[in-house]
Amino acid sequence: MLEWVKAFHIISVIAWMAGLLYLPRLFVYHADAEPGSVQSETFKVMERRLYRAITTPAMIATWVFGLWLLHLYGSAIFSMGWLWLKLAFVLALSGFHGFLGSNLRAFAKDTNTRPAKFFRAINEIPTVLMIVIVIAVIVKPF
Repeated sequence: MLEWVKAFHIISVIAWMAGLLYLPRLFVYHADAEPGSVQSETFKVMERRLYRAITTPAMIATWVFGLWLLHLYGSAIFSMGWLWLKLAFVLALSGFHGFLGSNLRAFAKDTNTRPAKFFRAINEIPTVLMIVIVIAVIVKPF
């Protein structure tokens, strides 16, 4: 059972990361589109579908399978420092996910005030968080 849960956890993480990396890129282009234009309306549909149909379900699945893994590993895993680092950065990724959701709502209402340059900059955040998470899990530095 452990290997199946681990596999589904990794698959969920990959899908979640895809959404977290692609949504800010859509925001870059959407920020430059004229509100109410055909292009802007197309971005709204793309962003909503990505967030609601892929990114959010993948985040939920990541958490479910991750918590299931913790249960399967038992309480001894909580004494390992790398796990706490991973959990902290997964919480940060979850916060970033929520931040993207708030931006999605602003775009949906045509009230976004952030420039494309802002979204280009924040597009790197999930990559940095992911690097730390992977190193913590694979290398287990402490």
